[in-house]
Amino acid sequence: MSSSSSSLFDSNRPYIGVGVLVWKGDYLLLGKRPDSHGDTVWQFPGGHLEIGESVMQCAVREVREETGLDVTGMKHAGYTDELVSIADRHYVTLYVSANYVSGEARVLEPEKCQCWQWFHYNELPVPLFEPIINLLKQTPVLKVLQTDRDIPKDAHK
Repeated sequence: MSSSSSSLFDSNRPYIGVGVLVWKGDYLLLGKRPDSHGDTVWQFPGGHLEIGESVMQCAVREVREETGLDVTGMKHAGYTDELVSIADRHYVTLYVSANYVSGEARVLEPEKCQCWQWFHYNELPVPLFEPIINLLKQTPVLKVLQTDRDIPKDAHK
């Protein structure tokens, strides 16, 4: 690449986000987070993909950093590509579906998240983060994105 070419850190390029659908039976973990305008929206755990990191590595890292939970049984669960109005940025969000292993979700980054809560996949809270709304337009029944691993029936307790 020539020195006049755009760098990987060029702000004129899209941001790559990774959102993790953490499944606990029929329930998904969402966090209540402030957006760039000071409002709160519900989002999956996740964050930005780092240089040299795979999407799956990012998913594991972000869930652990934000919630303290470990996940397993991960698979790709689609993507969204949009101009996110609340952030005034172009985001490509890559989704990963993963299974909850154990523990209690904790707020480990209080500057980024107020609380974590489990919601039935058909009863998600509002308002949702814009990329999740777009994911739901593509895949209205999130259950089809769930990983294949068997989950104990009492896992949502």
